[in-house]
Amino acid sequence: MMKVIRAKLHGIRVTSADLNYHGSITLDPEHCTQAGIYPMEFVEIWNKSSGARISTYVIFGPPGSRCCVLNGAAARTCQTGDELIIAAADYLAGPEALYDLKPRILTFLPDNEVDQVLLYDVFKSDQRPYDFRIVDAESHSVESCHTWPNVDIAAVRADLWEKGWPEAEIDDFIRAHFTL
Repeated sequence: MMKVIRAKLHGIRVTSADLNYHGSITLDPEHCTQAGIYPMEFVEIWNKSSGARISTYVIFGPPGSRCCVLNGAAARTCQTGDELIIAAADYLAGPEALYDLKPRILTFLPDNEVDQVLLYDVFKSDQRPYDFRIVDAESHSVESCHTWPNVDIAAVRADLWEKGWPEAEIDDFIRAHFTL
């Protein structure tokens, strides 16, 4: 069995902390539904501001509230405004199951509005049997995913053309490395 990421809220900001609550993290159910995170599910939480790492379970707050409230002991690990990464995991029998897994990743604007919905994609490439890319969930392409680091598809295409690649091979390369 291997533990893998199944869903992630990346860069969501803490809206409140309640030390006297029973425990857990309160999240907007609309965010959770969009990512695929369930009530009472255990999640890992990493505070980008302080480096704190905790594990707790999810409860739902008011729909549409964009809330992210750390409760109980977890409230001591953050300040309002801290950026968090919240990850839900799953277990797979082996690496071959990675091809079918498409974790949904939500990124956020400072007011906890969803910025992008992304997918992690493991695929077989010419270089390795288990390659990785991040794609936009709606368009299923890297081109519309502004988290792809400094990739100019037109420039890649032009460079391969200058190197003498045939158009069909360039299209295959772009399709294999930058789109689903």
